Amino acid sequence: MGVQLLLKGTIFGGIPFIIMSIIAYVLYLQNDFSNAKSVLCVALMALFIGFATIIYDIDQWTLIKKTIIHFLCMLVTIYPILLFSGWFPLTGLKDALIILGYFTMTGVILWLILLYLAKKFNW
Repeated sequence: MGVQLLLKGTIFGGIPFIIMSIIAYVLYLQNDFSNAKSVLCVALMALFIGFATIIYDIDQWTLIKKTIIHFLCMLVTIYPILLFSGWFPLTGLKDALIILGYFTMTGVILWLILLYLAKKFNW
């Protein structure tokens, strides 16, 4: 089971990461540094999100445990990418907290939507 989960995470996260990293590299070679950085940030996000999806396949854990662990994984991976991506103004702690608010609200909204869909379609 553990190897299958790691393989699933590698496929879900690794394939988009490789493809998007190649695109970022091509943009970099074309001196389009801003877009190359953005695509690389999205590639990293896809990698981490893809790997983190396996958390929800661990049947022994409760939904609350899965959610907390997933949130913490996203907090230590996605949130720093958001901070250093250049997509948001970041001049101090206030800006970092605003970005954290966006991050948290987006996560809550997506979690609620996916919970609704999971119940509706019996995922």
